[in-house]
Amino acid sequence: MTHFKSISIIGCGWLGKPLAKTLEKEFDVECFNREKTLDNSFFWKNDTIIIAMNTKDNYLATLQKIAKLSVASTNIILLSSISVYREFNINVDESVNITKKGLQKEAEELMQKLRKNILILRLGGLMGEDRIAGKWSKVSAFKDGPVNYIHRQDVIGIIEELLKNNIKNGIFNLVAPSHPLRSEVHKNNAKKFAFKLGTFEDKTFKIINSELIVAKLNYTFLYPNPLNFWD
Repeated sequence: MTHFKSISIIGCGWLGKPLAKTLEKEFDVECFNREKTLDNSFFWKNDTIIIAMNTKDNYLATLQKIAKLSVASTNIILLSSISVYREFNINVDESVNITKKGLQKEAEELMQKLRKNILILRLGGLMGEDRIAGKWSKVSAFKDGPVNYIHRQDVIGIIEELLKNNIKNGIFNLVAPSHPLRSEVHKNNAKKFAFKLGTFEDKTFKIINSELIVAKLNYTFLYPNPLNFWD
C-alpha cells in the first residue's frame, strides 16, 4: 500500500525529469530546479522530497536549508553516489567504514544529523539512452577494471518501489549486478556507435555490491548487464 502522495523532486535534469514523468502516474509530483525550490513555500509540506541535484554551487548549504525548512513528517530521499567509496579498490558494500570523506559523504552525514527519515541512495555511474560509456569528447585514456554502472530506468524503478513500500530510512547501493570490464563495454559501444576507442592504462578492482537493495525490494534489474544497456 502506498503511503506517500505528494512528491517534490529537486533537480529536473537528465534523471530528475524522467523520474518525475514516471512517478506522476501514481503520485502528485512536481519537479523543481534548485533556484525555484528555495522560494516555494508549499514545497516544504510535501510528503516526500527527492534530492536529485548536482553537488555544485553551495551544495551543503542548500541541503541544510532543505532539511531545516521541510516539515518534520516529510521523508527525504538523497541521491548520493558510489564516489563515497573512493578509498577502496576491492569488493565493497554499505557496511564498509569510510574514512576519506569527500563532499558526497559529508552531505550524507549532514542529512542524517538533521533528519530522522532520510533514505540515501548511492548511485553507480548513470548510463543508458544518450549517455554512452566510452563516447566522451574530452577523455580518451581510461583505467580498466570492472564497471559499476546503473541504467537510468533501474534508478527510476527502484525509487518507485521504495516509495510504494513506504521505506523511509537506510543506505543502499544502486549498481547493476554485472560488472564487465570497462574495456569490454567501451569496445562494444565503439562498434555499435562508430566512435574511436580510447586507451586503457592501469587497472582497478573495485566492485560495488548492490545485494542489499535487491533483498529489500526483491528487485529484478531491467538492465543487469552494462554490455546490454544500449541494445
